[in-house]
Amino acid sequence: MTTKHEHDVLVIGSGAAGLCLALELSPHAKIAVISKANLMAGSTSQAQGGIAAVLDSTDSVDAHQVDTLTAGAGLCHDDAVHFTVSNSSESIQWLIDQGVPFTRDPGASNTENYHLTKEGGHSHRRVIHAADATGYAVSSTLIQKAKQAENLELFENRVAIDLITHRHTGNDQPECLGAYVFNIAEDRVELFQARHVILATGGASKVYLYTSNQDGASGDGIAMAWRAGCRVANMEFNQFHPTCLYHPQAKSFLITEALRGEGAKLILPNGERFMQRFDSRMELAPRDIVARAIDHEMKRLGIDCVYLDISHKSAEFILEHFPTAHERCLTFGIDITKQPIPVVPAAHYTCGGVIVDNKGRTDVPNLYAIGETSFTGLHGANRLASNSLLECIVYARSAAAEIRSQLTAQNASSLTLPAWDESQVTDSDEDVIIAHNWEELRRFMWDYVGIVRTNKRLQRAKHRVDMLLQEIDEFYSNYKVSNDLIELRNLAVVADLIIRSAQQRRESRGLHYTLDYPQTETTAIDTVLTPENTATSQAINPER
Repeated sequence: MTTKHEHDVLVIGSGAAGLCLALELSPHAKIAVISKANLMAGSTSQAQGGIAAVLDSTDSVDAHQVDTLTAGAGLCHDDAVHFTVSNSSESIQWLIDQGVPFTRDPGASNTENYHLTKEGGHSHRRVIHAADATGYAVSSTLIQKAKQAENLELFENRVAIDLITHRHTGNDQPECLGAYVFNIAEDRVELFQARHVILATGGASKVYLYTSNQDGASGDGIAMAWRAGCRVANMEFNQFHPTCLYHPQAKSFLITEALRGEGAKLILPNGERFMQRFDSRMELAPRDIVARAIDHEMKRLGIDCVYLDISHKSAEFILEHFPTAHERCLTFGIDITKQPIPVVPAAHYTCGGVIVDNKGRTDVPNLYAIGETSFTGLHGANRLASNSLLECIVYARSAAAEIRSQLTAQNASSLTLPAWDESQVTDSDEDVIIAHNWEELRRFMWDYVGIVRTNKRLQRAKHRVDMLLQEIDEFYSNYKVSNDLIELRNLAVVADLIIRSAQQRRESRGLHYTLDYPQTETTAIDTVLTPENTATSQAINPER
């Protein structure tokens, strides 16, 4: 018998966006937060650099907006940029009120004496941080608050399989009613029923072979929303972080952008700097430019990596500002106070996602998407460094306010939802197929849909993903679900969305660079994909 949980609000994801929304609503409603692994396992906890916000008297909302629009290469939505940036200082204050221990500097010019750093694409020092472990500080603080909050239940080691909508109940009124969730620890499916469902599952960078993200970044929320009938936009814009530690045992350790903000230099194996050949801003150019420059030099010289060198700074300065990077690199025999760090680009951030308005609402009533899962229009064709955590907090609080306005004394919907049916499936004795498809998918996405693309590469990728989707669908229909199968199914859907979006964009812009169309069109248009036979029910217009 399927275990059933009933709540007013179901939050799928335990990163900054999900926990912020849950904390805002917990005094007013019964909340469930489900986490794929432990509560700290998501991308938020791994963020090193910080959060961009207008906090200094020498800075301004206009300046932050201009920097965001410039990085976004003409595709940012002006209203989303203004909405986010104008709410930035209030969002930081909310985090401070929760107890996030941001780094202070007695010599700072802002009124609270917080140390602000400068990152690529920013015209001012506006990135507030907690040393070089900002994400950890934010995550641990919000988790502690969530554990103490009333009306808030935390469910770990659970991965959502699919959203429950009117299609499952035969109801004529389109709406989201909950989700089927796989309990990893107990190997069974549970039903979570709720009046409001929030997708805060992060991005889809695990679709690539090399990524700075954790294993759970498999695009679950985007894939589930697509299957439920939501439009997605700009999935072709995948940000590759320029500097991921290159070491066989390092897996996915990101070297924070803040190193370059504080003067770190990118060099070739012979010690020569090269960024001056690509952009006048050199190491402080936006991430897409730096990533392509590194990719170009690696291919030109046939080298495995380039190097990031901050050893010209004092050891005291490095240890004070970058203790996490120093400690982690030291475990691999690299002392960043004395020697350069080997780095390569890696898939880092999904700029596209589920289309939402400034209240986080999707095309399906009662379904919201916030954080990296969503497409708000903020990031355009390339996300400005440290705007991501800001977007999480701003839109989480906005969505929470909208949901709060919709709450009544009534509990979850009185509709009887169908239990999970696995009567027609069996245990798999061929899990090797999952592992094989997983590796094939991530390899061809890296080779054909990576930093530099061509029509031929995209055609090859589309052919392969079509075959994989068919194989995975057949496997899913005949065997009991597992965590690996759920993630593979979602990754294949997201890969298809990325490829289809890339094929539609016949220009090079921001993070999408193709040798067949190297020029940028004069008119900037979003790439919007709509599920077949789906009538959208809310007036959310992503067009310019």
